[in-house]
Amino acid sequence: MSLQLHFSPSSAAMAPHILLEELGVPYERVLVDTEIQAHKRPEYLKLNPNGLVPVLVDTATPDGELVLYESAAICLYLADMHPQAKLMPPLGSVARAQAYKWLMWLTNTLQASLIVYFYPQRWVDDGDTAATEQVKRHARDRIDGLVDQIEAEFARHGGPWLLGAEWSAVDAYAFMLCRWTRYFPRPARSLANIKPWQERMLARPAVQRMFANEGLAEPWF
Repeated sequence: MSLQLHFSPSSAAMAPHILLEELGVPYERVLVDTEIQAHKRPEYLKLNPNGLVPVLVDTATPDGELVLYESAAICLYLADMHPQAKLMPPLGSVARAQAYKWLMWLTNTLQASLIVYFYPQRWVDDGDTAATEQVKRHARDRIDGLVDQIEAEFARHGGPWLLGAEWSAVDAYAFMLCRWTRYFPRPARSLANIKPWQERMLARPAVQRMFANEGLAEPWF
């Protein structure tokens, strides 16, 4: 089996995990148990020196073994290696440009803000609980506004998927990040256009298999 996905449940591995299930290609799931700091062990740091999940290993490329980290990069690689699956719009199209925009925005803007929210202590002095709470509050306010942009995009084009009429890897990535808000005071599912889109995502067999593979349970989003 040439593909290995190193993952932990409910992490940033979820988007490429969905794509692998959509593709239906053989692959191996390798659990990285973050509860016991497996992502910080020397053998994992050889794969990703940042100590983050996921990593995709492809042992069957023409140039030898490929070790790839960064979830968005993995998604793009899978789309490029399987163009017949139409995980992304055609190269050179306006739709492809829009897909790049949304994928980069999701990883660089929304995901980055979510990381600040979940790990606010990284941005303050040790033990400064007041500053930690302030960072977390500001991050959540920013996330609310960013999720509103997704809601507005659905309202603008009226289509079933984030790019409009066609499902793409962008939906998998956005679904992952919107799911991370499920315990927020104002979760993504509370918005009128996002909730039915999340339900459409949940109805996809690949998404259902991903949840089962990762051992996750409700709330799905």
